[in-house]
Amino acid sequence: MKKKISTCLFYGIILLIEVLILSCSADDDIQFYNEGTNEYINEWMYRQMKKYYRWNDGMPAQGDLSAKPKEYFAKLLQKEDIYSYAVHPEIPETAPQSLRRKFGFDVSFIDFEGKYYGVILYVLADSPAKNNGLKRGHLITHINGTIINEGNYEQLYKNMILTASLSLKLTAYSLQSGFSASKEVSLIQGFSFLQPMPYQVISAQNTKIGYLEIPHFDVGQAQQFLQIFQDLKSKSITELIVDLRYNGGGDIASAAALSILIAPNIKASDLYVKFEGNANGGTVNQTFKQALESNETKITFDALRAAHPSIDKVYILCGKRTASASELIINNLKPYMNVITIGDKTLGKDVAGFPIEDDRISGKKGWILYPSIYKLYNSRSEGNYTKGIEPVIYADEIQQPEVFALGNSSEVLLKKALNTILGTESKMKTSSTAKSLNLRAVSSDADEILLLNPKVFLDSDKPF
Repeated sequence: MKKKISTCLFYGIILLIEVLILSCSADDDIQFYNEGTNEYINEWMYRQMKKYYRWNDGMPAQGDLSAKPKEYFAKLLQKEDIYSYAVHPEIPETAPQSLRRKFGFDVSFIDFEGKYYGVILYVLADSPAKNNGLKRGHLITHINGTIINEGNYEQLYKNMILTASLSLKLTAYSLQSGFSASKEVSLIQGFSFLQPMPYQVISAQNTKIGYLEIPHFDVGQAQQFLQIFQDLKSKSITELIVDLRYNGGGDIASAAALSILIAPNIKASDLYVKFEGNANGGTVNQTFKQALESNETKITFDALRAAHPSIDKVYILCGKRTASASELIINNLKPYMNVITIGDKTLGKDVAGFPIEDDRISGKKGWILYPSIYKLYNSRSEGNYTKGIEPVIYADEIQQPEVFALGNSSEVLLKKALNTILGTESKMKTSSTAKSLNLRAVSSDADEILLLNPKVFLDSDKPF
């Protein structure tokens, strides 16, 4: 005997089929592609960007999914967004390229008495540059056999970023002895790892001034900051200079740890940073304590506060390579203390995000997206420094061909800070004999967007 389907059940099945048909036709972008094809990768990229990208409402249509993934990703970005990027762990050429990443140094260019030089500004410890004798203040006259001139210095700079080996002809200069004999140095690209954070106490006119140079904000740096500030506090500093001019950013928890140590009279519950996302992400507010704990589990807010020295303002040395987390510190300490920036305008990287990895194929590495997901603001909703943060006191760190080591009290920006603190600034202007040259590609040396811990922003009680 056959069983009859009830009328209600029959019409229920028909209705379900109609709903499924309508659902599929309403979203005709849903397609399936063979694993590993450009279409498979790019369709995934597009979906992630529509969900997370800060400017997702301005994205173009999907377009040609057969394009190369790197090129496809670039077409999804706003014209003004020069910071979002995509990398594949097994394709090295997709990673951001810079002199610092490859060889471990930063360079600028000057015109001195009608001749043109590259000036070594910064050298990472245990890097190919450091291990081959490069020092801050060295002057480059030739790059891969080509003499530097007004018409080629920018192209030579770009070529250095793209190459895997370098040949440099170097000299040095001092006011007393002039130029030294030239020497040639060859570099092969390599890795540089965690960097030291040199600090000292400078005593002048019965004032104890702490000076700290920070090359990067790395995960887990709070412990080092704590030890440094415990020492600075024990030595009774009353003024603090933080050198961030070559700090391109990094981890927000480490940046928050430094801010907690510096700011006077703050509480754990005080608002530190506002993250403004798209309609999916909304706005996420983090207190000092929350920002610290977003990627730091060993050092507490209270432990850091106990090491706060007797200061109510901070002097920050900055420049064109000051970016991301460094700019966050400048902007987000302003509601809580006097922040006196000295140097040049910062880079203007006011965005943050977290990595999004394509892990759909088990056991195989996929593309990783680093999109700009949030714009950054302080507790007073101040931000929008896309064009950089102007210094309170402008000073060009290269005024002479003789460039002193960082931490040397004769170095231009440190000397400016010390004179400002002590009230000994000379009324006579120092004449500059070296002219700094514009370097439009300098942003290539900056780090990625401010890195966030994705878990914190993807918890069940969060947007997305």
